[in-house]
Amino acid sequence: MTPKEVIIRFNQVTFEHGPKRPILLEADFSLREDSKVTLMGQNGAGKTTIFQLIAGTLRPESGTVVVKKGLTLATAKQAMPREQADLSVREFFAAVFPHKVYDLEPRILAVLEVVNLHAPLDREIRTFSGGQQARLLLAQALIQNPDILLLDEPTNNLDAAGIAHLTDFLVNYPKTCIVISHDADFLNTFTQGVLYLDSFTRKIEQYTGNYFDVVREIRNRLERERMKNVRLEKDIAHRKEQANFFAQKGGHMRDVARKMKERIETLSEEKVESRREDKTIRKFQIPCQADLSGRIVSLNSVTIAQNHKLVQKKVSVTLKKKERLLLTGPNGIGKTTLLEKLATGQAKGEHVTSGVRIGYYRQDFSTLDFNSTVFAALQEVMQGGTEQDLRSTAAGFLLDAEMLKTKIGALSEGQKGLASFARLVLMRPGLLILDEPTNHINFRHIPVIAQSLNAYEGAMILVSHVPDFVEKIKITQVLDLAVL
Repeated sequence: MTPKEVIIRFNQVTFEHGPKRPILLEADFSLREDSKVTLMGQNGAGKTTIFQLIAGTLRPESGTVVVKKGLTLATAKQAMPREQADLSVREFFAAVFPHKVYDLEPRILAVLEVVNLHAPLDREIRTFSGGQQARLLLAQALIQNPDILLLDEPTNNLDAAGIAHLTDFLVNYPKTCIVISHDADFLNTFTQGVLYLDSFTRKIEQYTGNYFDVVREIRNRLERERMKNVRLEKDIAHRKEQANFFAQKGGHMRDVARKMKERIETLSEEKVESRREDKTIRKFQIPCQADLSGRIVSLNSVTIAQNHKLVQKKVSVTLKKKERLLLTGPNGIGKTTLLEKLATGQAKGEHVTSGVRIGYYRQDFSTLDFNSTVFAALQEVMQGGTEQDLRSTAAGFLLDAEMLKTKIGALSEGQKGLASFARLVLMRPGLLILDEPTNHINFRHIPVIAQSLNAYEGAMILVSHVPDFVEKIKITQVLDLAVL
């Protein structure tokens, strides 16, 4: 079988977001047409930047990024741009075409069918749930029928039905697709290879095979390199001892010592440059607000969406300390709206006891000021403690001194998530409201987060479409908005 043509090539590409934020260092890789590849790397390593280099919205400092001429490209972003929130569905899709498209409406309806979403074309984007917005972002890329499809965290906010629909689409997609995702099971269904962005060497390593096999291969390779270094270090230490011994003898022994030192230099050069595995956040505790007792939250009624109409339903839910409510239901039924109303005190049927401090983790991070520095964002919610306490907490979430000076808007989505968790620790809330808290988060961090949430002493309301994550948290009540 004749190999398919290379359509994307990085030649010695170097790129940095300023001198203190290097992303790539003389990186090389190539992709052939119709390939389906996963792009892996630590939160903030630069995966989205690579998408922007492929798309041509960023230029490398040196080296070249070559995309075959004549090919079309579309990116499904991981979060809805704020400037598009006020657009109607029709305007949202029209925005990707340089000229007026006369058959736009039937094309929109067809692509919405692909992503399993049905909505009036004059509905504003801001009124859709996070999961529905994720489907719209995907549909906006698909309507362009691109030769190269770039998907940035496409399963974020999607319910099980949405993920199954997307998986089936990608398995049958006949063109080139590159995906950034932390959902291992999803990736393993269609991945033919992996581009691994090493955040230490700033290189891109290319592997072929399904996702699980490649992850295992990367882990084994790192272990082989570590063991080789251990053996070499032992050999070098032994030879240094001998060389020092012979050097003290004088005469011919000094020549022996000199040759041994030359051999030591050779062995040192054979050492593989030590590479750090993706770092995992430290175990952490979210302290509970002091002096809480009795009822913290009560829900007497909720508003849900049925057939694009809002319907009020009676419920009876009360939460006290150590009680956790899991809110379930399909995308668009009203989970995020309910959480927002609880957090802001806007609704009649939902009530949070006066004086309870609320730690609200929004899936779109809109509780954060994107123009504020990370340090200021943490400082503004801090309940007691010193600046050193703040810095220590931040470091536990991989937010170092340089990162603390960075504006929230300049962080990757995963880093915004880690900053949000750091805020919860410093805030000492009595009620946690968590809307898809694993979105964008590196899979290595998720067990640590689950353990912390399970140990939290206050009340908690959780929305998550990740069963493995939910299973690690002791849920005391479940409210399914779909069966009210």
